[in-house]
Amino acid sequence: MKRILFLLFTIYQFSLIAQTTVSGKVTDSKNVPILGANVYLDGTYDGTSTNEKGEFTFKTAETGTQTLVVSFISFETYIKTANVKTLNKLKIKLRDDVNSLDAVVINAGTFEAGEKGKVTVLKPLDVVTTASALGDFVGALQTLPGTATVAEDGRLFVRGGEAEETQIFIDGARVFTPFTPTTNNIPTRGRYSPFLFKGITFSTGGYSAEYGQALSSVLALSTIDEPDQEKTDISLMTVGLGFGNTQKWKKSSFSINTSYINLAPYNAVFKDRNTWNKPFQSANGEMVFRQKFKDDSMLKLYSAYSYSDFDVVQDDINFDNGLRFALQNRNLYFNASYKNKFGNNWKYETAISYTNDNSNIKVIDDQIKSNENSYHFKGKLRKRFSSRFRLNFGAEYFITNYDESYTSTNNNTFDYGFDNNIFASFVETDIFFSKNLAAKVGVRAENSELLNEFTVSPRASISYKSGKNSQFSLAYGQFYQNPNNEFLRFTQKLKAQNTSHLIANYQSVKQGQIFRIEAYYKDYNSLVKFDNNSTNFNDNQPNFNSTFNNNGFGFAKGIDVFWRQNGKIKNTDYWISYSYLDTERDYRNYPNAAQPNFASKHNLSIVTKHWIEDWKSQVGFSYQFASGRNYTNPNEAGFLNSQTKNFNNLSFNWAYLIDQQKILYFSVNNVLGTKNIFGYNYKNTPNMNGNFERQARVPNADSFFFVGFFWTISDDNKSNQLDNL
Repeated sequence: MKRILFLLFTIYQFSLIAQTTVSGKVTDSKNVPILGANVYLDGTYDGTSTNEKGEFTFKTAETGTQTLVVSFISFETYIKTANVKTLNKLKIKLRDDVNSLDAVVINAGTFEAGEKGKVTVLKPLDVVTTASALGDFVGALQTLPGTATVAEDGRLFVRGGEAEETQIFIDGARVFTPFTPTTNNIPTRGRYSPFLFKGITFSTGGYSAEYGQALSSVLALSTIDEPDQEKTDISLMTVGLGFGNTQKWKKSSFSINTSYINLAPYNAVFKDRNTWNKPFQSANGEMVFRQKFKDDSMLKLYSAYSYSDFDVVQDDINFDNGLRFALQNRNLYFNASYKNKFGNNWKYETAISYTNDNSNIKVIDDQIKSNENSYHFKGKLRKRFSSRFRLNFGAEYFITNYDESYTSTNNNTFDYGFDNNIFASFVETDIFFSKNLAAKVGVRAENSELLNEFTVSPRASISYKSGKNSQFSLAYGQFYQNPNNEFLRFTQKLKAQNTSHLIANYQSVKQGQIFRIEAYYKDYNSLVKFDNNSTNFNDNQPNFNSTFNNNGFGFAKGIDVFWRQNGKIKNTDYWISYSYLDTERDYRNYPNAAQPNFASKHNLSIVTKHWIEDWKSQVGFSYQFASGRNYTNPNEAGFLNSQTKNFNNLSFNWAYLIDQQKILYFSVNNVLGTKNIFGYNYKNTPNMNGNFERQARVPNADSFFFVGFFWTISDDNKSNQLDNL
């Protein structure tokens, strides 16, 4: 018995001697102790948690080389492999997890929304529930800061830049002709339906090196990866009708959207000062096919077709019988995108797009026919080397073939055009120094075969998280863009226009609300100038006899403010945008530098949506204000020497939920019928008193009324139109 007790005592003593103490202290990067961190030896049950002083200690019978693991939420996991005897009195600092929800976001100059956006600014459904947007992407984006209200045009004018300075991409592939062509004082619309897209990234400046050929901004749209249900959408409107259908299979899905618009009934009820030989009509169709594969890769095929035509005689002070303008336009857009991953955290994406745009235009008795074929090929690779360093690089090739013929009233025909090929490559890194400090650094190189020019564009931005809900950002970038078709069709002896952006941003984000304020400065160089030798005060277009150069320049500086709050006021969502713009340019046929006639110093937008439960209705208001825009009054000395009155537009919409799948929608644009003026056309010759008579440029109608009925039929009855509101 004594021998047994002695043996047990010996074994107990040996086990005590064999155990090793593991100890240390865990703090954050600022030496603040971390309470409750999980500390253990990998593959064993030996471990503990840190106390309020960040300290830990435990014993282990393990020997030799072991791996110590320390983990805590919102911090990167610490791993140390060493002989267990050395794992004592350790000083461990945990690094912030840069992938946590409260980590810094690189966002200077960019509004982002979608499934992966940490801050939702505008969703696709905001497009159809914003009173002044009239269901158009661009109309909704014009309520964001940095955009200017140019109501007679309808396109995006961003931070003192012309509409051509903004480029649009779908699933990474460029859209070369994103807007339906139109004529003077009739605003255009985007060609694409908001319901096929899951996310919007709108960069008002300082955008990624991945994108180019845009002096001012980039709008990137992403189609839905996988629809949530099979459904059929039917819409009946006062101006037309629409149909949509989505089908789902195990690994694939298909969506189609079609619409037909005809303004003949509207023109009959709401007369304007134009004579419509043929009312505006358009037919549009979009299709998306999605295929997922076993390795989680995805292929998307997107196609859009649109046709529009009209024939109108517009009242014009210089033409006794009015100015006739007729247009037929056919547009086909197709893109294919594929993404997959391979190896160790490598991902690759490819995209191709093709655009064919064909227009037949008649101005009085002159005829202009144009045809453009454009292609975009793109491939990029991404590698996440660690949570703190990511690399993104790729290359792309643009091909544009543009042909135009002009036939005058005496049947003289002139054929002209150009071929423009651009090769570009880019590389960009995301560096996260901590969850409070991050930077994006990149460079883009482009070579234009037509201009025989090579350009290099550095881009950089840095963001610092100053508090739990706030951060500061700075961004700088150089941007190049070839002259557009308006110039290249007449001459190719030009070089790329360029601008540099400097942006400072502050943003605060809390539950249900966001506040942004951003200051910027843009410096323009090598802008295109021409001399059209015209005595017509209203003529600012180049022609066959124009001489061109790149001696233009300009600047734009200002401050943008954005505030959005959702839910703080019961059942109410609203946002307020304000932009101050100071800009001048000497370009086109300007005799001297001046504030261009599309720019307003002050722009204000207020959008409100409120759900009324008892009425099963959502009511919305949108108010837009823009200070007066410059125009040239030939009766006074100087260029762009006068200013229009301020622009005001109050719009209203009402959506009534008939049941879960049916909505009756009513909207009025410019509900007060404000007489807005966009400028003046002057008589080419003076009257007997030596003065030039003028005619105001006004919209076709003071107000626009729209009524629609929308019905969604879902096979599984899960469709809920209330969610859309």
